[in-house]
Amino acid sequence: MIEGRTRTTVIDPQGNAETNDFEPGDVWYFPRGHGHQLECLGDKPTYFILIFDNGYFSEFGTFSITDWIGHTPKPLLAKNFGVPESTFDGFPEKEVYFARGSLPPANPATPLQGQKLPPQTHKWRLLAQAPIVDNKGGRLWLVDSHNFPISKTITGAILDLEPGALRELHWHPTADEWQYIIEGKVSITMFGSGGRYRTETLEKGDVGYVPQGYGHSLENVGDKPCRILIGFNNGVYETIDLSQWIAGNPTDVLATNFGKPAALFEKFPRSDVFISSKDRP
Repeated sequence: MIEGRTRTTVIDPQGNAETNDFEPGDVWYFPRGHGHQLECLGDKPTYFILIFDNGYFSEFGTFSITDWIGHTPKPLLAKNFGVPESTFDGFPEKEVYFARGSLPPANPATPLQGQKLPPQTHKWRLLAQAPIVDNKGGRLWLVDSHNFPISKTITGAILDLEPGALRELHWHPTADEWQYIIEGKVSITMFGSGGRYRTETLEKGDVGYVPQGYGHSLENVGDKPCRILIGFNNGVYETIDLSQWIAGNPTDVLATNFGKPAALFEKFPRSDVFISSKDRP
């Protein structure tokens, strides 16, 4: 959630239903095939970013309850629900993508079936948690299946970088990375095998993509703090940082590999840097 407030209702294959209210910084996760709907709460628009774990997803393939009922003969609907055919007079004849109604009640109403909650919640308050990385260069909030068990196929993150700060060179061995720039100006570098290298500058509203296993970095090249929403198509977050890779090798191995004196590598970091500030030498 970026702005505003949203209410969601999700129905799982066991018939359980959960309704939650979301504010900026909150995250929802709907497993594939679970029925769901979204409502704007209050008198201001709501703004959220959707991430899917499959790049071939198409919004035109959305399975809508109004579309289904609108294309089903009334005798069949009457038999299915045990009500007169006239019940469906005036129902929409095609998909209702956006529906405008009165403001939702302050507290969610109880479902027709009564309250049958699923075993795992669909809601996680990401920015209400402490960041897992917090230094003078920036902060990282992360949610994956370890702390949000229902999120089996997606990891989400919010990365804040101060002006001049760098999310150091790294790669993800098990996931592609998708970036959305919420605020600021970010330079993203990408390296692939065979000497393939590219740099792009992204600004607010832009999207970046790094395939699985490609080395990359993110650098705030603006004069204001930046915020980046990041999604990974794996429910378990894994990363290897270049400083971590260097620090994990003996200095004689590094000397042989780079053709430099072993003493040179004593100056390198001895642990994972993750985020470097502009003050770092």
